[in-house]
Amino acid sequence: MTGRRLLLHSLFLFLLPLIVAWWGISVVGAMALVLLALLWRWAISLSAIAAPARVPDLELATISASHFVEKVRWCMDRLGLEYVEKPTGGALGAFFLGRTVPLLRFRSGAVQSSIGNSPEILRYLWGRYAAERPEQAEFLRPTPGRLEFEARVDRCGVDLQVWVYFHILGDRELTQHAWGANSPRIPAWQRLALKLLYPLLRLLIRQAFRITPKRHAKAVQHLDALLAEVEGHLADGRQSILGGDTLNYTDFAFAAIMGLWVMPPQFGGGKADAVRIDIDRCPKAMQNEITAWKNTYPQTTAFIERLYGEQR
Repeated sequence: MTGRRLLLHSLFLFLLPLIVAWWGISVVGAMALVLLALLWRWAISLSAIAAPARVPDLELATISASHFVEKVRWCMDRLGLEYVEKPTGGALGAFFLGRTVPLLRFRSGAVQSSIGNSPEILRYLWGRYAAERPEQAEFLRPTPGRLEFEARVDRCGVDLQVWVYFHILGDRELTQHAWGANSPRIPAWQRLALKLLYPLLRLLIRQAFRITPKRHAKAVQHLDALLAEVEGHLADGRQSILGGDTLNYTDFAFAAIMGLWVMPPQFGGGKADAVRIDIDRCPKAMQNEITAWKNTYPQTTAFIERLYGEQR
């Protein structure tokens, strides 16, 4: 596969200074090695055309527990697409590869292209399948109202990341479990890395998400505002949050994002079972906030649970 070819090439580049220093290679010899590396890289580029790697038509790079991943995963499942999910352990991809999830890889001619961020992925799915599968893809149709609501849901998705980490980041075992350290779907070396690098990852996450009591309070405030709005919408008996009786992608996006605190058993469609955290394993303060949301927003909670029960 092209990815493996590039990995070997990158390892060679990393080892090149050590090779030169260890063997005392002359300047001319070092230049020859650099030329070899350039020719090798060119050969990899040519091989992608002459002998393209055998890759799935659709591959979704994920973190199993991610609510943003669940948003895309749910929509792809609803479209009836065949795809391969490639999970990564916790925050390893973000902090060591500069790669966030979800990331959708797809064939485009002789090469493989990719697109990240859940809104952009859903726009791609709509653009690709609206004509090919018009009835199945109709729920993905973007409108100004849907796009605006989706953006607010996604912002609260970030708030939920702050909320989760504020409560669990101090619990090493619980956090590692959520990252996939106990999941057989995660490569063994990544599971080990999650355990060994936990102190560093915890520090990086605290800095990246600004995990403080003040930021947590602000996140809860934002979540309350959105939940109260949805509760008001659902009060008239509508089936879809934005009106009407036909569900669209914003309903699934909202349920997927809020699934992080509702914790329905169907979250992940069977692909997140190994990282699931049941409410009784959560810290007491976290349990109290979940209970408060369920009591304050019963129609919203019931809506999310109904979508998971009937549509997932």
